[in-house]
Amino acid sequence: MLDKALLEVLVCPKCRGELEYRPEEAALLCHACRLRYNIEDGIPVMLIDEAEAF
Repeated sequence: MLDKALLEVLVCPKCRGELEYRPEEAALLCHACRLRYNIEDGIPVMLIDEAEAF
């Protein structure tokens, strides 16, 4: 589970858009870019090259 304060400041590194937090998938989704950023060991991996298309 990510801290609420962290979720409020995180944005997509590609478009600076809003992210949707999906705790059951351990992921953050950017609907504008259609990218999925994984959360590994409680740390969001916010690298565009590591993101997955959805």
